[in-house]
Amino acid sequence: MDQAKAPKELLEAQKMANTLDTAIKVPFIPFKFGLDSIVGLIPGVGDAVMLAAAMRIVYLGKKLGMPKPLIKKMVRNAALDFGIGFVPFVGDVVDFFYKANRANVKIMEKWWLQENQGHIDATTRESLSAWAQKTS
Repeated sequence: MDQAKAPKELLEAQKMANTLDTAIKVPFIPFKFGLDSIVGLIPGVGDAVMLAAAMRIVYLGKKLGMPKPLIKKMVRNAALDFGIGFVPFVGDVVDFFYKANRANVKIMEKWWLQENQGHIDATTRESLSAWAQKTS
């Protein structure tokens, strides 16, 4: 695997988080929401289904080898989102604004970038050097 390219687990988590939290844009206002906000409107079952989806993102982080403290933080984010969903009406409104899945993917992205920064920099230097040789 080329360490300068995002692994499939991270790409899958990004796609899932987008679908769950920000896939739908409201026309004329800068607001996005996703399936989490819609499915979460179904009392109990909707929140449980969205918790399972959120835990898939956590699993992908664990599969990447993320450290336990970051995995625990991701689980807390998912649990908070799940817990908020049980508060009638308020939970549904908050769910439109609290994007736990996007937050978890940001944790994954930040960790992956830190872990691979040296290789990414080297690959970028090589690409720029090759480009400079082609254009001169």
